[in-house]
Amino acid sequence: MGRVEGKVAFITGVARGQGRSHAVRLAQEGADIIGIDLLEEVPGAPYGRATEEDLAETVRQVEALDRRIIVSKADVRDFSSLKTAVDEGVAQFGRLDIVSANAGISTAMMPTEELDEDIWQNMIDTNLSGVWRTAKATIPHLKAGGRGGSIVLTSSEAGLRGFQNVAHYVSAKHGVIGLMRTLALELAPFVIRVNSLHPTQVDTPMIMNEATYRLFDPTTPSPTREDFAPVSQSLNALPIPWVEAVDISNALLFLSSDEGRYITGQPLAIDAGAILK
Repeated sequence: MGRVEGKVAFITGVARGQGRSHAVRLAQEGADIIGIDLLEEVPGAPYGRATEEDLAETVRQVEALDRRIIVSKADVRDFSSLKTAVDEGVAQFGRLDIVSANAGISTAMMPTEELDEDIWQNMIDTNLSGVWRTAKATIPHLKAGGRGGSIVLTSSEAGLRGFQNVAHYVSAKHGVIGLMRTLALELAPFVIRVNSLHPTQVDTPMIMNEATYRLFDPTTPSPTREDFAPVSQSLNALPIPWVEAVDISNALLFLSSDEGRYITGQPLAIDAGAILK
């Protein structure tokens, strides 16, 4: 028996990165997956969009574990498409137990007074309001199941401390903590637990791109991943430059399994000690 055997998880941003890792890790422990992804360019993002091929690879990896998966294109900024994906998935699988509000974006970094209003709004709509919409679409199914459940909201180290030149990102990620704590209180009578994850830099396309390398290493012409590594490592207490997506997935699995059955309202940092520095 796996640690989440027979359960069904809904994951946003499932096509690649942490979302794919979450789907695979939960499937390894017995869960079936309902997943969505935007599959469109994100305005202001310095990295390419997830593709249909990325989404198909997530499906392939989950099905290779002999688990079921239903995926669709949907936008966390659009409640209607989000709700449809959740409702149709639950109708097919018959239950919902775990929610991973994982979808998020990163955009250009600049001083607060230079931020364009559209960039600010898109960040809040995705990284904060999108998390709220995910909760709104899934909570009725968790309640209807009568078995309790786990909602895990992806925040960031930037939800626990301030950083220069990313006011929109820091504000959204701080907001996720407030939402998490409120939901934890509201849903406790239904034995639905709500927690948040706070990673340091993770080895995913959102971080591993030339724009990020230049931001952290502005003096090197055309900096590479290798140039970025020591700069990134200097931010962590442990002597590593970044964590892997599976490290975040393991935390999600723990919080969503019976091992975390009495943990709710908690911000969990998977940050290699970065918050200590």
